[in-house]
Amino acid sequence: MAKKETKNTKPVKEKKEKKNFFKNLRAELKKVIWPTPKQVFNNTVAVLFIVAVVGIIVFVLDVAFNAANKATVEGIKSLTATNEVVENVVDTESAENAEAEVVPAETTTEEGNAETTEEVQTEE
Repeated sequence: MAKKETKNTKPVKEKKEKKNFFKNLRAELKKVIWPTPKQVFNNTVAVLFIVAVVGIIVFVLDVAFNAANKATVEGIKSLTATNEVVENVVDTESAENAEAEVVPAETTTEEGNAETTEEVQTEE
């Protein structure tokens, strides 16, 4: 038996579906209750007002946190500087002790003999 050739019905079906889609879209858009120009204006003003208020709140918080951060950083810097000064003083004192002059000194023993000893002199 010979095969019967079937017509390709896809393009016709697709065209009908597209046509029905746009008909349905138009029907649905007719059902929409569109806002009046006054409602659009009122809603726009409300949105702009809320955006401005939120912007101001964010700005104030940003300035406050920035000030707190600077105060904290400056406090840490001053503590660090104080610790460095204390460390420098300790280092300077130990360096002065290390650089102290060693001067020979003569002492007399009970037997009358002279002994030479090293004596450390510090600068005052």
